[in-house]
Amino acid sequence: MTADRPNSVIRAARDAAADALRFFTRIPVPPGWGSPDPAAIFDGVARAAPLAGLVVGAVGGAVLAALTALGLSPLPAATLAVAAGVALSGALHEDGLADVADGFGGGRDRERKLAIMRDSRLGSFGATALILTLLGRVSLVAALAEGLGPVVAGLAVAAASTIARPAAVLPTVLLPPARSDGAGHAARPSPSAVALGWALGAALAALLAGIGPGLAAAACAALAASALSALARRQIGGVTGDVCGAAAALGDAAALTALALTLM
Repeated sequence: MTADRPNSVIRAARDAAADALRFFTRIPVPPGWGSPDPAAIFDGVARAAPLAGLVVGAVGGAVLAALTALGLSPLPAATLAVAAGVALSGALHEDGLADVADGFGGGRDRERKLAIMRDSRLGSFGATALILTLLGRVSLVAALAEGLGPVVAGLAVAAASTIARPAAVLPTVLLPPARSDGAGHAARPSPSAVALGWALGAALAALLAGIGPGLAAAACAALAASALSALARRQIGGVTGDVCGAAAALGDAAALTALALTLM
């Protein structure tokens, strides 16, 4: 029985990481990996969210470091680095941000806002939010690459992505579901799982970017997710999957801002 305990812990960690990768990225996961208990899946996603963010951020950081080291100027290198992270996550968070901006900006009442958020078409509010957020992220990454060099800037990109994924989960414990169906209704991790994910994310960000900058990035990502949650409560009375996606995108931008301010 004691010999089985380490194996069960390893399997649980593997399954949580697999569920987080499925939820946050488009990276293929081997069949059979993941929690067999549907009720436990989102607890695993919340705990392992920083690992999924680390994978996405490591790819983006590696692209930035490699292209900058090869002589590409910071702005195009940063553009391709951000694009790599967006592609690896399937643009899920950007889609959520656009839907939230369209719904909150274009709806007259709660029901209309929720209906707009389910509409796949991109409106003017969503397009504007996407452009400004992506432009901000690209310029922040470019500034980090120019001011800190390719390696440190690449680590900063990884740190921001690592803490942005726990930011996506935070609204689920701050808000009730806004609908009786959908991802916002199904994704209800326990507060302890969310807290553990945040602790792991903050620790990894501190390891990648330094204790002060990493903790500042975690604090700013939490502030961005909390502010969005407060807005969602007022606008639609709760959380949806789009709100979680928007929290990740805004958390990434907030973390990059904190890293740029503290590292340079």
